[in-house]
Amino acid sequence: MSLTTILSEIDGGDDKGVEKLLQKYNTENRHTFAFDHKEENARIKFCQGLLTVLRRSDHPLCQSTCLETLRILSRDKRVLGPVATKEGILTLAGLARIHVVGHDGELLEEAQSAEEERVVVEALKCLCNVVFNSVPAQQVGTEVKLAEGLCAHLHSVSSSHHEVGLFSLRLLFLLSALRTDVRGMLRKEAGAVRLLTDILERTLDVHWVGPYEATPPKPETLPISPENNELAMEALKALFNITMSDSSNEDNDHQLRLIAGITRHLLMLKTNTEDKTEEAHSHAINLLSNLPVRCLDVLIDVPVQGGMETYGGKNVDTVQILLDFMEKRIDKGINYKEGLTPVLSLMTESSRYHREIRRYLKAQVLPPLKDVKERPEIGSTVRNKLVRLMTHIDMAVKQGAAEFLFVLCKESVDNLLKYTGYGNAAGLLMARGLLAGVSFYECITAHPMPNPMEEMTEEQKDYEAQKLVSMIDELSRKELIRPMGVRKDGTLAPLGEAIHECSPPPSSDSDSD
Repeated sequence: MSLTTILSEIDGGDDKGVEKLLQKYNTENRHTFAFDHKEENARIKFCQGLLTVLRRSDHPLCQSTCLETLRILSRDKRVLGPVATKEGILTLAGLARIHVVGHDGELLEEAQSAEEERVVVEALKCLCNVVFNSVPAQQVGTEVKLAEGLCAHLHSVSSSHHEVGLFSLRLLFLLSALRTDVRGMLRKEAGAVRLLTDILERTLDVHWVGPYEATPPKPETLPISPENNELAMEALKALFNITMSDSSNEDNDHQLRLIAGITRHLLMLKTNTEDKTEEAHSHAINLLSNLPVRCLDVLIDVPVQGGMETYGGKNVDTVQILLDFMEKRIDKGINYKEGLTPVLSLMTESSRYHREIRRYLKAQVLPPLKDVKERPEIGSTVRNKLVRLMTHIDMAVKQGAAEFLFVLCKESVDNLLKYTGYGNAAGLLMARGLLAGVSFYECITAHPMPNPMEEMTEEQKDYEAQKLVSMIDELSRKELIRPMGVRKDGTLAPLGEAIHECSPPPSSDSDSD
């Protein structure tokens, strides 16, 4: 489809003809994400032309078709100049029915037909793309108070308009992720924390049986529907961004404990697939990591359900879910920094502040030692897996695992060494300046051994060196020891395997031009 033909039709003012051409263009380019650089100027004019049609047409089908085309074009950040202006953002906001500063005329509160709703959804999708791909658009959005208008818009969206709610939340997430000043404003002025908490409460069908205790799901409870799971995850992501801002006195403990109570409820629920359940739980854990640790008592303090006498009557079901989640992420063996460190940090801080959580996790992760013949990093228990992470190549991962185990040991150096071994714990102890306090280290430094080679002749040294080489060779052949290397994921492997994984593929390029 020639852009010149479409631009000529736009200039001619025949919106019906424009609509037909755009429908064909959309069908051809629905899955296009890479664009021809030679047509860049033409696409910029195309964006401007689409905004012209959107301002003059009042037919929903023509509007939604133009917006779909604009959404396709907005995948290319180089052509967003006409859209990333105040005029462009106001046009899109008006079609999305978002009240912003500088908009003239009245906006309908809610779409009355499927065609009108399609216009709102497409306008929201366009705003998501434009805000994500254009810094000037982000600035304009701040100036016209797009985020504040979006919060008011979300208040009026009914649960029957799923896509409108979904893309409104996604746009709020993007605005709060890309602009730190927007985060603070949403928390202090727009009441976004309360708004998003209410959305989560409705979406997850929370029924309170206590101040912060929701009715627990029963075995026959249906999983969260895919639509509600999508809404919940977008709300969690936006709430995560907003709670990253300074919370000085904007939110009282009651509001934050409500969030913790809703998040606890979500962790007890399942979705229609295991992967989606894990994804939802991951967002819930990220959000919990932002809350003040004093508010995490809600996770274990559920008087109506009751708990275990062993742990002071506290309910540790959620703590076990966190532990299972952590182990599953370790077993996956990929993306430890983003996938594993949040849950490690959450369990570390909650264990440090809440005695019952620490006691339960200690019993599960570091039970009394029975077999000390194997090294602590060898085996399939949670302790073995965490000890292996203490020597991971990624600093954040190994520090997170070491800190978690150290807290479970009540920050006792002797206890940590007992469960992890001296070599595995050395990095944490050195970082904390505790290495000199280890009794094993003091014995070695206090009574230095004499150098056995001082009295040897050169011939004796050569003999001992050859003897050592022979011993190492024999042990290697018996596979009692073997040289090791580091894989791409940071774990140890036999040297041959590690070299094979890290070697570049053989080049097929020739030396010819």
